[in-house]
Amino acid sequence: MIFQILHGIQGLAIDVTRLSLWLILLIAIFAPIERLCAVHPSKFWRKQMGVDIGWYFINSLVPAALLTPPLVLAAHALHNLNPGGYYTAIGTWPLWVKVPVMIFLGDVATYWGHRALHGIPLLWRFHAIHHSAEDMDWLSNTRAHPVDMVLVRLCGLAPAYLLGLAQTTGKGIDPGVALVMIIGTLWTFFIHANIRMRLGPVEWLISSPIFHHWHHSIDERRETNYAFFFPFIDWLFGTAYLPKAWPPGYGINPPPPATLAGQFFEPLDPVAGGTGYMPRPWKKRKTAKPTV
Repeated sequence: MIFQILHGIQGLAIDVTRLSLWLILLIAIFAPIERLCAVHPSKFWRKQMGVDIGWYFINSLVPAALLTPPLVLAAHALHNLNPGGYYTAIGTWPLWVKVPVMIFLGDVATYWGHRALHGIPLLWRFHAIHHSAEDMDWLSNTRAHPVDMVLVRLCGLAPAYLLGLAQTTGKGIDPGVALVMIIGTLWTFFIHANIRMRLGPVEWLISSPIFHHWHHSIDERRETNYAFFFPFIDWLFGTAYLPKAWPPGYGINPPPPATLAGQFFEPLDPVAGGTGYMPRPWKKRKTAKPTV
């Protein structure tokens, strides 16, 4: 028993050290770029940066531990069925084919999951924490309740496992999923970043910071631009909004508690009533008119 506890502590220490090194690398990448190309000038150590760093460590450790068992069990059960040799055939696809397909299908699934997080009041209680950031930069990407993170990642990874694109061998994470997770993590840091960057005509195909910043706008435009990678998904379903100007501000009214503990526990409190702003029900939402 003691040996297991010590082994667990050692594993946690290794994970925290690894995440700390990643954090230093991300700071080295994004801090200079945001300094030179900022949309809104801000200090390096901004308001609530310590809270967001706390979310960075929590959301790098907790969701993965919660997601792995159900995904692996569901995928393993389906793969054992292997109807018509389907899963065996998919398993022979090369990695360079699997990864783009995983990213695309994951973004389609995440689009609908993301809309649900905005349109269902119970889910919005948790997702609102992510929208409460009043200063948008790369680190604000990490501000999210673990319940929110689990739901988003479940949407993104489920198609890969259930359709046979990811294998469950019991020998560690599937290499395709590992690549998708790395690409997805870096990309979401990028689209949250305080970087005045436009991608021209490519913005119709690939998301950019301004595309996602409008999703974090303090006004009703937050009910647009749900896709993380491919804006044409929003164009297709009438939820795209991409003007030339940047959003006037970010956050929600009223804001959630300023502390990490407050932000964690408020969505779990049925008496607190969530975090203020409630979106229109997603089935009754008026679609935004795309502009460029």
